[in-house]
Amino acid sequence: MTGTIREITTRVVTVPLARPWGDDVREVGVIEVRIVRDDGALGHGFSWTPSIGATAVDSLLRDDLAPWLVGRPADSGAWAQAWEHVHEAGGGGVTTIALAGVDTALWDLELRWRGLALADALGRRHESQPAYGSGVNLHYSLQELVDQATRWRDAGYGGVKVKVGKPDLGEDLDRVAAVRDTIGPGMRLMVDANQRWDLARAERAVAALSRFALDWIEEPLRSDDTRAYRDLAKGVDVPIALGENVHTIHRFRELIDAGAARVLQPNVVRVGGITPFLAIADLVRESGLVLAPHLLPELSAQIAFALPETTWVEDVEDAGFGGLGALVEPSGVEITGGRARGGHSPGIGIRFR
Repeated sequence: MTGTIREITTRVVTVPLARPWGDDVREVGVIEVRIVRDDGALGHGFSWTPSIGATAVDSLLRDDLAPWLVGRPADSGAWAQAWEHVHEAGGGGVTTIALAGVDTALWDLELRWRGLALADALGRRHESQPAYGSGVNLHYSLQELVDQATRWRDAGYGGVKVKVGKPDLGEDLDRVAAVRDTIGPGMRLMVDANQRWDLARAERAVAALSRFALDWIEEPLRSDDTRAYRDLAKGVDVPIALGENVHTIHRFRELIDAGAARVLQPNVVRVGGITPFLAIADLVRESGLVLAPHLLPELSAQIAFALPETTWVEDVEDAGFGGLGALVEPSGVEITGGRARGGHSPGIGIRFR
């Protein structure tokens, strides 16, 4: 049954972080979206923005998307039409982030009405997927960073990711060396520069960091600069990872065509929800590249359980919604022993207090 949308309501939820991501990022903004179908069926979805834009996303939902959607089919298949409706405000960014709230709520509504978990509705292929420990830790002291890597190692993770981008490249090298020494040669090691370098600096840094047997270097350049990524990829051996700040399948296709990265990292919220994420995952697979979902493991893992390939799930330390006490009830996804499991409850399993 599809039915039509009777009502859409939103609210902004502020979630304090147990481990601040910096002096200016001590909380994240969540926009909860509630959709009621004409038969009374209810779906809970969400959008998310770590530090900037939560009220802007909420305004776009309330002022533009909700009035347009009410009375239309309660079906995530209408995603493309909704994107076309808000496209004048931007092809991606605030528009796709807002659309994610609608898309996840519509998926949740249909899944709960059918009594299905997301992974099962998509066709579950795995009971678990590997996870890697991730940290927003550039502001950590060297000892704090080593302690974090030790926790990940001892918890059974198969890989870790740490931040780089200190003003002094030598400090980055010391920090990454300490992490590699801590985790040993058998664990995967990734680094993330969060768009801090220009091309010349990236070339020097990646060449120096390559000695640590990195699985990838993430966002070494501004994510918009496709030409620079193409040029960097031609000159370095370390795989480049890119995608957390890429918002549409069209941009992912451009990056793939340019040979800009070997690892693509769509964020399920920033690309607009589950519906476009699945299309991007298909594109990455068809291109023979590696898919590595960005953040949001309580949702990303559920999708990963239904993907044909082994898909590593990113688990940022002490940043899961459940662990932060933000959810009404557990999502059903657990990460233990370095693997993500679960996702068997009807719906998407994410409803905020």
